Amino acid sequence: MPKIALVDDDRNILTSVSLTLEAEGYQVATYTDGASGLEGLTTDKPDLAILDIKMPRMDGMELLRRLRQKSDVPVIFLTSKDEEIDELFGLKMGADDFITKPFSQRLLVERVKAILRRSAPRDPSTTSASTGESLPSKQLIERGSLVMDEERHTCTWKGQRVTLTVTEFLILQALALRPGVVKSRNALMDAAYDDQVYVDDRTIDSHIKRLRKKFKVTDDDFEMIETLYGVGYRFKEQ
Repeated sequence: MPKIALVDDDRNILTSVSLTLEAEGYQVATYTDGASGLEGLTTDKPDLAILDIKMPRMDGMELLRRLRQKSDVPVIFLTSKDEEIDELFGLKMGADDFITKPFSQRLLVERVKAILRRSAPRDPSTTSASTGESLPSKQLIERGSLVMDEERHTCTWKGQRVTLTVTEFLILQALALRPGVVKSRNALMDAAYDDQVYVDDRTIDSHIKRLRKKFKVTDDDFEMIETLYGVGYRFKEQ
């Protein structure tokens, strides 16, 4: 039974969303502010977290920033219509999805299911939906200094661990499967997002920027993700 953490200072949302998710078979832990949410997410690790942005004591952005220092748990943000800047900032920090308030409970459930599907280990006999290529039987991708283990959701560069969110992992995987081949933003969207989730070009660009930043923390000379302006991105051939 997947465990979901819900952090929001609106008790009506906590109650209604909890009931909906529990009816779908999920175990739900609720927190009324960012500080208690961070403590709960750290000690009682969930499979997915749903965070409101505007909260007392610690807002959702600060909660995500601190959480990403310790965990790559998938995160859905609840945001208001006028928070576009926050949305872009949140993506850069490693959020996996955004839902704008007011939202339907059914939409939230579908987004939760989509992200949990993306984060679940896949059958090694399946093929990549975006490329039609069979993945290695051990679900291991090795490209020079890059090693990605899909089953364990781990990524290393030159032997050092690089912590990636679900979305970042899927985007990098789509690029690394075929080094030298240019992937359009649409192709990367298809690889990383469920069909029911709409994202625009800026979302993919934000994830690419964050991927580069994470690898440069490990290796300042990392230049393996190339941009072809007006076309897309590719993983450099070695």
